[in-house]
Amino acid sequence: MENSQFDDLARRLSQLLPPGLAGMRDELERNVRAVLQQSLARMDLVSREEFEVQQAVLARSRSRLEALEKQVAELEKRLTESE
Repeated sequence: MENSQFDDLARRLSQLLPPGLAGMRDELERNVRAVLQQSLARMDLVSREEFEVQQAVLARSRSRLEALEKQVAELEKRLTESE
């Protein structure tokens, strides 16, 4: 989650305060932003870019595995036919 998203969420939450507590909005925004950043940092999340790279690596690996399985099956078939 980007800082601008933290800021936007914190701002939205602080706007939910009743008008009489408007003076606390800045403090609430800072606290909400800090709590969100700490919570997400502890979750050990990966970025979208990292996820997409790993997804592509997995797709290539899966494709290569399928090709190797096919090759092994063909070799096994030839071996049984020659016996």
